[in-house]
Amino acid sequence: MINRALTETLRKVSRQYPVVTLTGPRQAGKTTLCRSVFPDLPYVNFERPDLRQRFGADPNAFLSGYPEGAVFDEFQRVPEVTSYLQALVDEPSFAGTFILTGSQNLVVRDTVSQSLAGRTAVLELFALADAELQASGIDLDTDDLLYSGGYPRIYDRGIEPTRILADYVATYVERDLRQLSMIRDLAVFQTFLGLCAGRTAQILNLEQLGNEAGVSQPTVREWISLLEASYIAFRLPPYHVNIAKRLIKSPKLYFYDVGLAAYLLGIDHPSQLHNHPLRGALFETFAVSEVVKALRNAGRRRQLHFYRDSHRNEVDLILSAGDGVTPIEIKSTRTLTPALLTGLNRFRKALADRVQVRTPVLVYDGSEAVSLAETNVVPRRQIAAVISGVCRTYGQN
Repeated sequence: MINRALTETLRKVSRQYPVVTLTGPRQAGKTTLCRSVFPDLPYVNFERPDLRQRFGADPNAFLSGYPEGAVFDEFQRVPEVTSYLQALVDEPSFAGTFILTGSQNLVVRDTVSQSLAGRTAVLELFALADAELQASGIDLDTDDLLYSGGYPRIYDRGIEPTRILADYVATYVERDLRQLSMIRDLAVFQTFLGLCAGRTAQILNLEQLGNEAGVSQPTVREWISLLEASYIAFRLPPYHVNIAKRLIKSPKLYFYDVGLAAYLLGIDHPSQLHNHPLRGALFETFAVSEVVKALRNAGRRRQLHFYRDSHRNEVDLILSAGDGVTPIEIKSTRTLTPALLTGLNRFRKALADRVQVRTPVLVYDGSEAVSLAETNVVPRRQIAAVISGVCRTYGQN
């Protein structure tokens, strides 16, 4: 088992709250992590129909069997459990811990916010980060990493990534989507999924995407929400500080796992990535997801945006920290040139009198960390360390 960076955060919040909610994509390792961190807590998997039936028949009697808490896996299958847990953990005599895990983002959040507000910490576990792989002795070159992604089964079982990811997509389309929404034509949705992969790290154009998929804009919006609800992809909003008229209003689309995006693009070997026209977009997808993972593994919920004005001046990521922002540019090149800093320099110039701009960061595909024109240039292997440093310096939340 690969040690997970979220472990200490999970232990810490379990001592502070009577309930901890751990959500994230399927097969990211939530169950393995919880059973490792809480080996003495009973484990209940609500995917089992018999356990759902037992709970539904007499919820209070069911919960009485776990006076010191338990791990309730896939609890969104019985969302009413949170209402009964609220009453249980509010009892003065309760001194245990319940760990709830779920793989459907919107369902989990709606359920928890309604019943367990103030009683639970909410954490997210994603597929393996590059830093976690390195800590376990797995140091892949960039193309191998973009091809493989981070789902733990790929590394725990040594199975070819395309096989794991093919099974993942089949399970997602045939199982999760049926729970989340009624989609009449799964083949059309699979086409839509591939089209989204071809747009990772790009501005989201609903009309164009709908035209190519053969569905309406309302359907595209619904399906994008489904991708977000199941932790397949997410929208990154644009950044603005009182200059919205000059800035693009549409979000960018990213996949949480770059290996899944590569698979959906038809890439079945790392060698295909060397000259692939979307290698830069996949590298950016990888780097942005690494920032998200670094923040979530530390239990932080910093706001992330991108910047792009009407003149196409762009910065890939804007990290809000303290009373300022840290602009982050991402380039898949291994060669450093002053031109790589153009977007960062223009951002600083445009916003210098509106917000405190921290030292910019340039992430690239090289191997050395250097300082270039008042910019921290870091290799992709150091993304997590840099993000953690920014958050420690400029605030903890």
